Order: sequence, then C-alpha cells, then structure tokens
Amino acid sequence: MKNIIDYVAQEKDNFLDKAFNSVDSLVLSQFSYLNLNGLVPDMSGVVKPVSIGEITHKLNHNTLTNRVRDSESNLKLLHALANSPRFSNTKITFYVEKIDFQTEKQFSATTYLLEDGTAYIAFRGTDASFVGWKEDFNMAFISPIPSQEEGVKYVRAVGGILSCDLRIGGHSKGGNIAVYSAIKCDMSIKNRITHIFSHDGPGFSDEIFLSQDYLSVKERIHKTIPQSSIIGMLMQNQENYIVVKSNRFWFMQHDPFSWLVDGDKFQYVKTVNSSALFMNKTLNNWISSIDDSKRELFVDTLYHVIKSSGATSFYDLTGDWFKKAVAILGAIKDIDDETRSFIFKTIGSLFVLAVKNLRVTRLENQRELMIK
Repeated sequence: MKNIIDYVAQEKDNFLDKAFNSVDSLVLSQFSYLNLNGLVPDMSGVVKPVSIGEITHKLNHNTLTNRVRDSESNLKLLHALANSPRFSNTKITFYVEKIDFQTEKQFSATTYLLEDGTAYIAFRGTDASFVGWKEDFNMAFISPIPSQEEGVKYVRAVGGILSCDLRIGGHSKGGNIAVYSAIKCDMSIKNRITHIFSHDGPGFSDEIFLSQDYLSVKERIHKTIPQSSIIGMLMQNQENYIVVKSNRFWFMQHDPFSWLVDGDKFQYVKTVNSSALFMNKTLNNWISSIDDSKRELFVDTLYHVIKSSGATSFYDLTGDWFKKAVAILGAIKDIDDETRSFIFKTIGSLFVLAVKNLRVTRLENQRELMIK
C-alpha cells in the first residue's frame, strides 16, 4: 500500500512532462506544515525564492519538523522531495505564519513556483496549538474566522505580484481557507485560479453555498475526503467530493500519510462509511440545534478549561500531566453553576441525538434490506 511518500519517491516526470494533480496538491499541502520561518522568503520579496532541494539538503531537518505532528513521516517525505525529479526544483516563496492568541488566529501560507510556469498556494491546516483548534471551533458561530480573512488577503497579495495561472489548496482547515479565498478574492485573480483543492477541509454554511461568489468557482473545486471523514464533513454543507481510501481507523484517517496512492492518483472508493455518515449527521444536527450565542458560550468555556492547564499546545499536555489535570479540574469547579449546568446539558443533548439518529439509521438499513 503506497502513500504520498512513495509517490514522491517513485514519480520521475517533472511538471512540464506530467500535469499537476490532486496527489501533488496533498504533498505540497503537507509540506506547508513544516517550520519554514526564516528559511523561505516572506512577502517582502527581498530574498529570491529557494528550491525544495536547497532546503532539504542544506538545513537541519529537525528544525523543519520541530513540534510538527509525526516528524518521522515528515522526515521521510523531506528526503523523498530532496531527491525527486518532480519536486526538488520547485521554488518556495511568500511564506507567512501568524499566530495571535488575542484574536484566536492560527494562519500560515506558502507559495510554490512550479516548472510549468504556474504557482500553487498552500494554506496550512490546524497545527498542534490550542489557538488553532479554538479557531476551528469558532467556525460554528463566526463567519468569517480570522484565518479565512487572512487567506483572502494573501491570495490578493500573491495574485497581485504574480501574473501566472494559480492553483490553491490545503489540508484540513487549509482546504477550507483555500475555497473561501477563491470565493472572496478579486475577479481579476479569480479568473486565473484554475484549480482549488480541499483535502478533508470543513464545509460552509448555507449562506456561502447559495452565494454567487461560490457558484462562480464551484466547478474548479476538487475536494477529497477519506472513508471515515469527520473534519471534511463538518458544517451544514460540503462541496462535491471524491472519497479516498485510507489505511488508518476512524479519526486517524484525517492524516494525509494514511491516504493510499495508485500511480499518480489516489485509490478511490464509492462512498464514505455508514458510521461516518451517522457521526456527521449527528454532529451537524447538534450544531444546528444550538444558536450562535450558546455555541460561543460552549466553545469559550471548554477553551477556558483547557487553557487553565498552562499549556499552549497538545504537546505541552504530555509534560507534568498530573499538575495540568489538577488545574483543569479546578477550572471546571470554578465555572459558575448556570454555565456548568448548560455545558453538561449541551453534551447530554449530543448523546440523546446520537441515540435517536442511531435508531433512525437502523430502521433505514432494515428497510433497504427488505427491499433487496
């Protein structure tokens, strides 16, 4: 079973000989998770773009993968990219990384200059920081979130500097930002965007899907999700999607390294698993049943509890976990009675809805079996 690392290692054709595809998009989206600050030119344009080969051959790989999830797989990907006839000469520029705890924003973008004369803009998905996950949850009651607005600004800026055709994409939240940026950018730039890739990125509200801006780019969106997708099926609506086979279980299928590749294409399956459809129906129904103010209270309270541990990322929770657990329990105790009651009732309503949907799903399955 081959994944994106095997694809990079085995693909010999450059972008002039073989056109850019969805697997290439996932590869560059995964690369955008690496720590490129100070290594790749920023928006000032003072420093010339650097190639992937230059970065991977000359720099300390541990610096690139520090605090990046699954450093082992990322190091293997780096080695494959450095020796790849397809990717090693790809130039990287316009690197931006912004984390703002006050506005609850986690944003990063990278532009790749390809040998075929086009550019690919990759938006980073959610990293390990709590503020990154908080911003994801904020999608339930804020539109647009800060990273979506940053994405629009970035595409406008890069599109104003470059005159070539553009492709944009990303994994997870990065895919959502890519679609939103294409929807909201200036028409002169939008007309040069040939492909928009969302790899298991969340969907949008009805307001976005019914807009003329969305309809103007709809046919250029290429969305891929794994069989047990959870992140990519969030929100009321999702773009038309193709389902990719993964070798991992349930939520772990969100990991790009688990997506299976056959030649220069993903291995596809007909549809997502019934368990994933059930889970996403339950979550989306639950979110829809709570108004914006209550969603905000729910998310903000849980975030406050986690922040009380003193950790700023999921990695920080692994050290002195007992002390952090005590702090979290103390924070829960300090929540006022009314808010604490609301939190537990809201979580309880999720379980009630899950049981209800489970019964409906079983009845539907029984009817289908009787028909067959």
